[in-house]
Amino acid sequence: MAEVSAAAAGTVKLGDITINRLGLGTNRISDNDQSRTILRHAIARGINFIDTADKYGASEEIIGQTLAPYPKSAVIATKGGWSQDNSPRSLEDKINNSLRLLKLDRLPLWQLHRMDPSVPIEQTMEFLKTQQAAGKIQHIGLSEVSIEQIEAARQIVPIVSVQNHYNLEMRQHEDVVDYCTQNGVVFMPFFPLSSGGSSNDSKLQAVAKKYRATPIQIAIAWLLKRSPIMLPIPGTLSPEHLDENIAAAAIELSDEDFSSL
Repeated sequence: MAEVSAAAAGTVKLGDITINRLGLGTNRISDNDQSRTILRHAIARGINFIDTADKYGASEEIIGQTLAPYPKSAVIATKGGWSQDNSPRSLEDKINNSLRLLKLDRLPLWQLHRMDPSVPIEQTMEFLKTQQAAGKIQHIGLSEVSIEQIEAARQIVPIVSVQNHYNLEMRQHEDVVDYCTQNGVVFMPFFPLSSGGSSNDSKLQAVAKKYRATPIQIAIAWLLKRSPIMLPIPGTLSPEHLDENIAAAAIELSDEDFSSL
């Protein structure tokens, strides 16, 4: 397999930050040599966007220990807040802790991990606006949200990214992908490598064979073709699997094969 850099996926802009359009999810990162190896390997292979969260166990801490001081092009994004206790005090504690663990003076992208139904979205966004003004976070993103929630948030602060569950099999957020495309908001599909249910599996296998690729590579290529603002962030602890994921950036699906899937 010819070596391909993540730069082959093209670029996308998070506000005023330009990154390669294939990142690394880190919910499996923990305190071991395998995790540290994959983080360094990702950077070496052109991945300059790494996504983590305060709920991912030791992920933030290991990223900070392994990669800081970060390469100039590297963007570390994290998430905080859940569906309960998203009070300003709680969110501020999470933001401060992420800064400490990641060894950053400012978080390039901080994403609200989940909405708290007991806290009005306007109140949360107003608080995040103060954290932006204080220099703790540069850009704000949302996760697992509807178009209505995105629009409500955008009335208060600029929203540069949305992270929802989306892949070849799970298409319930097609409207959100279209909205983000139209409005220049980066869309990060989480669990991006689910390759389809039984009704789609034979088609996927056939397309993969046609391109001499794996089904997972076709799933990534499909996402990249779905929208120019799509930023897949597949996670892995295997350098070999990471290389295979990156190689998918060089696959150019035909319109016919894209539509068939």
